[in-house]
Amino acid sequence: QVQLVESGGGLVQPGGSLRLSCAASGNIARINVMGWYRRAPGKERELVARITRSGVTNYADSVKGRFTISRDNAKNTASLQMNSLKPEDTAVYYCYAETPLNVYWGQGTQVTVSS
Repeated sequence: QVQLVESGGGLVQPGGSLRLSCAASGNIARINVMGWYRRAPGKERELVARITRSGVTNYADSVKGRFTISRDNAKNTASLQMNSLKPEDTAVYYCYAETPLNVYWGQGTQVTVSS
């Protein structure tokens, strides 16, 4: 089992920045990929960013150049730095972790971009 605890999020004005963090505990040695999905009201769930244990990253086209995902394997954490936020980034963001057999989810954190 893997437990994920998210922090960060909140309300920010357009053009602002936020940082999300995700701390993993439990059977962390089996985690291969960590990342974030988001779900906005009335929209499909969207993969925002992911990072492998070796540091290979992937981003949704909508966030490329604005968001940066990082990972600290020693601390068992992942972070998502979100810059130049837009109203369309408003969503609940969910951290996730993949092991060979399962996908685990954080509790979700609300990000609201509004003036």
